[in-house]
Amino acid sequence: MAIKNFPYVALFLGMTFMVIVTFGGQINEATNNTRLPLLTLLLICEFAFFLTAIAAYMTIKQMMLVGYNSKMLIVAILCIMSAITFL
Repeated sequence: MAIKNFPYVALFLGMTFMVIVTFGGQINEATNNTRLPLLTLLLICEFAFFLTAIAAYMTIKQMMLVGYNSKMLIVAILCIMSAITFL
């Protein structure tokens, strides 16, 4: 995998983890617990935060070197928003 493709893969994985955290954090009515254990949700959020934060940094760095591109700008904004959400 080329370095320039990492932000796109990280954004996809970040959105996948967002779905997992959203559905895993719901309360199960029968047991009054979350569907996934809290430590699992914490680990997923931490990993996804670092993944999307690094992807945002790499995208911004690449935009400074190559020049601004609308697709890269959108990926950078979405990675920053994902990283803030996971934080």
